[in-house]
Amino acid sequence: VQLQASGGGSVQAGGSLRLSCAASGPTASDLSMGWFRQAPGKEREFVTTINWSGLGINYADSVKGRFTIAKANAKNTVYLQMNGLNSEDTAVYYCAAYSRKYYTESWSRVPENYDYWGQGTQVTVSS
Repeated sequence: VQLQASGGGSVQAGGSLRLSCAASGPTASDLSMGWFRQAPGKEREFVTTINWSGLGINYADSVKGRFTIAKANAKNTVYLQMNGLNSEDTAVYYCAAYSRKYYTESWSRVPENYDYWGQGTQVTVSS
């Protein structure tokens, strides 16, 4: 499985961006997929995830109400719509996926539980 992320860029505070992550490979359609981010000098942190069925979704408190994850099954792609961006959202965003048919909110927030990682895409929010 390979993950290809795109859509990062620079935006002013209050603006919006949409990230995409396309999965390829024989099991791509069965993946649970999510996003993590890492700001300079900080540890990688969970942002959001959507499970293989699309029925399990959760968000970090810091992005809840501003970010929305969605899955296009036909394209094996997940999208992260980010609205109301602020400087604290500045980070490298990583797409990740796992193949195990298991989901709980707490379990999905642990990066070590993900099998596949895409390259990062930079999001910079200026005030």
